[in-house]
Amino acid sequence: MRHNIYKKVRTQAALLLLGVAVPLLYAGCSDDWNDHYDASTADNGTLWQALKNDKNLQNFVSVAEACGYDIVLNGSQNYSVFAPTDSYFSTVEADSLIAEFKKQQADNIHRDDNTVVRQFLQNHIALYKQPISSLTNDTITLLNDKYAVLTATHLGNRKLTGKNELYNNGLLFTLDGKLDYMPNIFEYLGHDHDLDSVYQFLKRYNVYQFNDAKSVPGEIIDGVTHYLDSVSDLHNVLLEQLGLINSEDSTYWMVCPTNHEWDSLLTVYTPYFNYPRNIAKRDSTIHANSRLAIIRGAFFSRTINPDAAFRDSAVSTLAPSAQIRSKLNDDYPYYTYHKPFEPGGVFDGTEDIACSNGHVLKASKFNISKFDTFLQTLKVEAENIQSQDSIIDAVSPLLVREVLSNNAFYGQVSGNSFVEVVPATATAQVQVSFKLPDLLSNVKYDIYGVFAPATAYDTLATEEALRPNIVNTTLYWPDQNGKETKRPFGNKTVTTTKVDTLLLVSNFSIPTCSYAMSEPQVKLLVKSNLNDRQLTTHSGTLRIDCFIVKPHEMEATRRAARRTSTNF
Repeated sequence: MRHNIYKKVRTQAALLLLGVAVPLLYAGCSDDWNDHYDASTADNGTLWQALKNDKNLQNFVSVAEACGYDIVLNGSQNYSVFAPTDSYFSTVEADSLIAEFKKQQADNIHRDDNTVVRQFLQNHIALYKQPISSLTNDTITLLNDKYAVLTATHLGNRKLTGKNELYNNGLLFTLDGKLDYMPNIFEYLGHDHDLDSVYQFLKRYNVYQFNDAKSVPGEIIDGVTHYLDSVSDLHNVLLEQLGLINSEDSTYWMVCPTNHEWDSLLTVYTPYFNYPRNIAKRDSTIHANSRLAIIRGAFFSRTINPDAAFRDSAVSTLAPSAQIRSKLNDDYPYYTYHKPFEPGGVFDGTEDIACSNGHVLKASKFNISKFDTFLQTLKVEAENIQSQDSIIDAVSPLLVREVLSNNAFYGQVSGNSFVEVVPATATAQVQVSFKLPDLLSNVKYDIYGVFAPATAYDTLATEEALRPNIVNTTLYWPDQNGKETKRPFGNKTVTTTKVDTLLLVSNFSIPTCSYAMSEPQVKLLVKSNLNDRQLTTHSGTLRIDCFIVKPHEMEATRRAARRTSTNF
């Protein structure tokens, strides 16, 4: 029995959102009526007493009593009750609802999730007195947070057969039938058996928090308030990050894979999240991240996707803005999908289901690519001290060099800065290791090192500073038991007269995952590797811009796509 207390929706604001013009003359109509009723001192009994005594409302009464609403409607809190009469709500229907309520109780379904309470009782009760006049045209909030238009003659699509019956704790109205209930996106996922895999995963993050301000207090015994009706507010920390598809105040679209498609995707995605066995809560982490990989890019707020732009490009809730991408030196618009309605687009082939707060796009074929969401190209800036792990035989801390705007290499160096790794002695071979975060398991990666020339910060660099480098790289990672493992990848020559991008590691997969771990588990050691003869022909100083880690499959897929587009 969840009773969310909202202040009454102001008439003009709500109706203007619905595109209804409302004269300002009528703005205070309902407030005037409330003032009138609040001033009444007549003892007319409670709403519950009125319902019990009305022979035409006994089917509604039986359901309310079975669900514990006799206590709620007999208390001091003011409500407006819109009850369907027995002529339009039969005993058979009432008995069916009571049986369903008891069944869900026996199944230990949280009472705030009980569909009989939420979809029937709370759908016919509003907080506060909501009196009407011949001028009324308001949008009111029902106890289940749904909105309904209240006029002089109707609530939603139901005709008022009785109105404005005043009692000590509210007003009673009667209807010519049950008010229609439209689920929101989150609720719909729980109703559609083809989508319950997604729903059960999201539901795991439901948390109910007691709200004393909304609860109905009873006696105070030994200094402790005992509540006649304890009200809890539902919070879902995951939806608060991905999209409030459980809120009636927001409008979303969600692409949702069917159970069969969900299972197929999990078969592909789960091996990407094979964490070492020594990681705390390993199993639950694998479970959560493999499923989040599917849906985290599937939520779309219509606030940031107006109709004019939506058909050209659909921006999901996790898409970073262009400004943030520029700060991250990331040009690729992850979580943003081009031409979503066209063949192969993320909305193509889905079944569109309207909900109270948007649309579910039911997908038997899920067109959101892993390369547009979680399986990303990663960039590690060498000048970021958080990315540096160990420094051996080099001047420490590493020197950070800036590329000025009047330099020929301005804009060619990532972030226009790099580190200069200077040998501690004339013959020292410098070694620096860098942390590579968020790598997935069983994904073949290409790792590139980007090196800057001395002239990127010193246009008068000497001939010695422009000599080539020879670097050797070794990759380190934890094995399945958390023990460090390594593999060397040989020598590469660095050209120091240009920004030089070298393929250091090619098509190599790591068996364990470090995705979203607070401390990166994979490290790349880069060292100068000169023999005695080369000490006079090469430079032992390294100037490292960044490292780029690309999924090999993604690069191959995009190269094939470019070849295909060129052929047409």
